[in-house]
Amino acid sequence: MKAMKMICTGAMAATLGVMAFGVCPTELRAQTNSSANGGEAGAKVAAINMRAAIANTSEGKQAAAQLDTQFSTRRRELEDLNKKIDDLRQRLTAGDKALSDEEKQKLTVEGQRLTRQLERRQNEFQEDLNDAQSDVISRIGQRMVAVLGKYAPSKGYAAVLDNSSQSTPVMYASADITQDIVKAYDEAYPVKSGAAGDGKTTAKPVTKPSGK
Repeated sequence: MKAMKMICTGAMAATLGVMAFGVCPTELRAQTNSSANGGEAGAKVAAINMRAAIANTSEGKQAAAQLDTQFSTRRRELEDLNKKIDDLRQRLTAGDKALSDEEKQKLTVEGQRLTRQLERRQNEFQEDLNDAQSDVISRIGQRMVAVLGKYAPSKGYAAVLDNSSQSTPVMYASADITQDIVKAYDEAYPVKSGAAGDGKTTAKPVTKPSGK
């Protein structure tokens, strides 16, 4: 089984996707087997889409919304900065003949400065977003492994395969337990509707200086 991959957002408002968070699939098997050794385990093999399972838990959906809110201001700042750069480019193009060489040079230097600033702040934004997502996924992933460790042997499954990755497709399994695990997870780790979280759902906000 493949190591689970990171949950990422195509857009911040989208649900979390999956990124490597250090939960080895062999751990799923080891926990399942250790529990199964205590009773009769069948030869059934189940499949689970970890990406979908993590993203569709109530905690995962809540975390996605919280990250969207947490990073929305910085995302808008990047959009505004990008617009300033586009405006400068348009001024240079439209005023190619009307602007003096000195004005062109001034606009060019300003555009270069803003471009460097945008690149730096985009990198900082992505790093902070990745860190915040990784924290969320690590927690949900570890908990989900524990949920699987109890659920699988109780249903007679000898192994659970992750079919999230297309590079290692599961050709056949007795059943897909993705939705069952989402339900079991939500029951084991309920979240309060509209709650701000337990202090662990989101990483602490990081405000980067705009700089020049």
